[in-house]
Amino acid sequence: METDMKKRPIIIDTDPGIDDALALAIALFSDRLEVKLLTTVAGNVSLEAVTENTLKLLTFFGKKVPVAKGCAEPLLETFVDASNVHGKTGMEGYDFPAPDTAPLLEEHAVNAMRRVIMESEEPITLVPIAALTNIALLLKLYPEVREKIREIVMMGGSITRGNKGVMSEFNIGTDPEAAAIVFKSGVPIVMAGLDVGLKALVLPEDSEEILHMGKVGDMAYHLFKRYRGGSFGTGLKMYDSCAVAYLLKPELFTVEETYVEVELAGTVTRGCTAVDLKGYLRQKPNAKVCVDIDGEAFRVWFKQSIQACV
Repeated sequence: METDMKKRPIIIDTDPGIDDALALAIALFSDRLEVKLLTTVAGNVSLEAVTENTLKLLTFFGKKVPVAKGCAEPLLETFVDASNVHGKTGMEGYDFPAPDTAPLLEEHAVNAMRRVIMESEEPITLVPIAALTNIALLLKLYPEVREKIREIVMMGGSITRGNKGVMSEFNIGTDPEAAAIVFKSGVPIVMAGLDVGLKALVLPEDSEEILHMGKVGDMAYHLFKRYRGGSFGTGLKMYDSCAVAYLLKPELFTVEETYVEVELAGTVTRGCTAVDLKGYLRQKPNAKVCVDIDGEAFRVWFKQSIQACV
């Protein structure tokens, strides 16, 4: 029976962020995922702000998961946040209770990830929905973890154009060097990028339904009203929830196994994920790339998932 299925152990690396908040809600309330650790990284807003937001969310959800603070800036790139999209604090529009700081570990995120991975009886899935700085350092500092990572299911990258630079998606463009390290790591990767995120919409009528889905739905509605990832009136893009959707309902996606390389040298294309769907580069595939999503089915799944956050 499905109720007897073992939960899949995951670590989520995050930078809340409004769309992160909903992805975290779905993962934390899922009866099929066991969130072993939440790690934070500078991205949508500063490291201090995203860590506080993560603790606020855990307190609000009533969940007890360890949190470890990670990197405050990219490996080489100058840090530029996305407060223009998410607001100054990253989660403006809702009055959260004061965060319980008890879950915050003294360990750095990279060390905490290594410990949780190595102590786990079964392979861990990493779910980065932010810049890949922490993940890159983990793989470089502790190569022994690679054998115990089931796969990396990330929100990031783009097959076509960008939303940070002309060709760079925000999470990859925030730390291109880190992304290049991850794609070259040899660890199995699933890339749920900008292309599917643009179709993973919450429409106005969905927002009105979500408002009445308990306290998590009420939170979502009020955050949505301040979110600039699309338009509250025409549809909001749930980028980060795509990574969680892949874990829980992979049939929503059309996937191609191919080679992806991160452009580091281009003067106007730095941070571009070159997704070689035609095989021009003659390299072995290093990622499963989500090239399409059933947008209508995603909307149904997303609303059912928020309804289940009780």
